[in-house]
Amino acid sequence: MKKILIFSALLGLALVFVLWMDYTVHINGSSFFCKEQDSFPKQAVLVLGARVWNNGDLSDIFKDRVKTAIGLYKQGKVKKILVSGDHGQSEYDEVSAAKDFILQQGVPGYDVFLDHAGFDTYDSVYRAKAVFQAESLIIVTQNFHLPRALYIAKDLGIEACGVSADLQEYVDIARLEFRERLARVKAFLDLSLGVEPKYLGEAIPLTGDGRESWD
Repeated sequence: MKKILIFSALLGLALVFVLWMDYTVHINGSSFFCKEQDSFPKQAVLVLGARVWNNGDLSDIFKDRVKTAIGLYKQGKVKKILVSGDHGQSEYDEVSAAKDFILQQGVPGYDVFLDHAGFDTYDSVYRAKAVFQAESLIIVTQNFHLPRALYIAKDLGIEACGVSADLQEYVDIARLEFRERLARVKAFLDLSLGVEPKYLGEAIPLTGDGRESWD
């Protein structure tokens, strides 16, 4: 009986700690949404990757992120667009699909940078600073995702604020929000442990020509 009580107490403490990590990332990250008084332009807008369909079309979530980034660029609030996503296999390429969409909207190629190894949000933000040498960013993604991305950026020392890319209602949002709670805990642990991305590589400064980052 005593062992059961001890185990239950430890389990309860672990649950409290998990909930605290989730809350810490969410509440702190939520305070960094862009405001009118924020200084602009930022060095770049960071577009976090999402699903691309087999025919090359962007999913609704990804397309809305890209559209939001294009709008910020055309408004003069950023100087460059940095798209980060999964291109870990030759037959699946989130960033090039987004790049093609961006170019179709009249954005010059030299202002479009691609991060082919942004396999998750942590890697994307970390590499934005370490590889692309970003000092200031606007991060665009949906509301459920934005606090985590901003929390990571601030912890890594990037001057960042966030803009919501919620342009419509999305299918299966409840599942995405649940997964996000687990992802916030992982982000807290990754930052606490100083985890590095799967890949780093040579620097590709945002001050250069974005086309040098294309495949």
